[in-house]
Amino acid sequence: MLAKTLLSLGLWLQFAAGQDTPKRGPQPSLSGSEGDLLFLLDSSGSVSNYEFSRVKEFIWDLIRPFTFGPNDVQTSIIHISTTPTMEFPFDRYLSSGTVQQAIRDTQQLMGDTNTGKALSYAKEKLFSNEAGARPDVPKVMVWVTDGFSTDDISEPMQLLKDMGVTVFIVSTGRGNYLELSAAASQPPEKHLHFVDVDDLPIITKELQDAISDAVQANRLRAVDITSSSFRLMWPQVLSQETGYYTLEYSPVDDPSRKRTKQVPGAHTTLVLSDLSPETTYQVALIPESNVHYIPPQTTKVTTLAGKMCTTLSGWEGTTELTHAASPGPQEISPAQVLISKSKPHSFHVSWAPTPDSVTGYQILYGPLPGNSVELLEVDGSRNGTVVGNLVPNTTYLVTVTAVYKSGQEKSLSAKACTQEGE
Repeated sequence: MLAKTLLSLGLWLQFAAGQDTPKRGPQPSLSGSEGDLLFLLDSSGSVSNYEFSRVKEFIWDLIRPFTFGPNDVQTSIIHISTTPTMEFPFDRYLSSGTVQQAIRDTQQLMGDTNTGKALSYAKEKLFSNEAGARPDVPKVMVWVTDGFSTDDISEPMQLLKDMGVTVFIVSTGRGNYLELSAAASQPPEKHLHFVDVDDLPIITKELQDAISDAVQANRLRAVDITSSSFRLMWPQVLSQETGYYTLEYSPVDDPSRKRTKQVPGAHTTLVLSDLSPETTYQVALIPESNVHYIPPQTTKVTTLAGKMCTTLSGWEGTTELTHAASPGPQEISPAQVLISKSKPHSFHVSWAPTPDSVTGYQILYGPLPGNSVELLEVDGSRNGTVVGNLVPNTTYLVTVTAVYKSGQEKSLSAKACTQEGE
């Protein structure tokens, strides 16, 4: 243990002093990639100097194989602090050597952990022409966090993902899984990593490969893959004036179920929904240009396992005040209801957030369609429970209600499916 501690301290001091990091052997160059890669770096006072230096070393190692340039990968860093700060724009450093030196020179700012502000800053400022971002290349963000934020991240993160940004999250140990899995691109097992700050090298190669997949140039690709949907993204080769796209997709093993959509030429992304679970789809994007021939792009996408059940996010039950007390701080409904570990006769229900002002949770569940409803009551300190004695291969409506000390109640519902079996 002492030897490991001394070795880690030595590496930290060496990196902090701007010296070369230890050689880890040659790495293959990841050429043929084109994209804007943003690192959201927790620079607040909740991170120790040691942790900050280890994260810098991790980022330094992560970008080593990429080729940087105006027609390759560009990168930038935003500091999470009291006020978001851009360390450097995308188009400032256009070689591996200058990028790596800029990362070495990055200094911690301290201050509050206002991650939500940094995300909003990224949307409004950084992914723009003035910050050197390019309009027609893939956008990737890697957020390295200790899991703590003093402001809300859900809305600004969703706005970034709606812009087509692929979000990877690396938490060094204290993050809320429900919150972070909702914030990362889907599926979370490919975009969310929990790892101790001293073990970051363990995930370097896996994350390099995932980023490389996301920034492959001139390629039709799928992100946010679920059991019933995925989002397609492609480089812009048309405009509203020069043509449109014909999109064709069908299950590989049943081409007769082919569907066709017409997509405006200015679009570079589209969500396909109402798909079958565990099914591989053949997708073809055909540019219909009125200027010159542009070859079609194709890809295959496999949906995740599970039934076609999705969270009904945003639905709130009615609020009732059971006494005439003066109103306190605004109570909020559960922001997320997650169904997992589905079996023929049970599934696990979890929710977030879990405020201290909640005295308990009520879980109402019943089959769809149907009028029968069962009730479970859970202590306010818990954020999940198992619902059992269910019927196999059945869809249930699950409603989680937070009961507050003030008497208010707030609810959120989701659909859940039990698996086939006896």
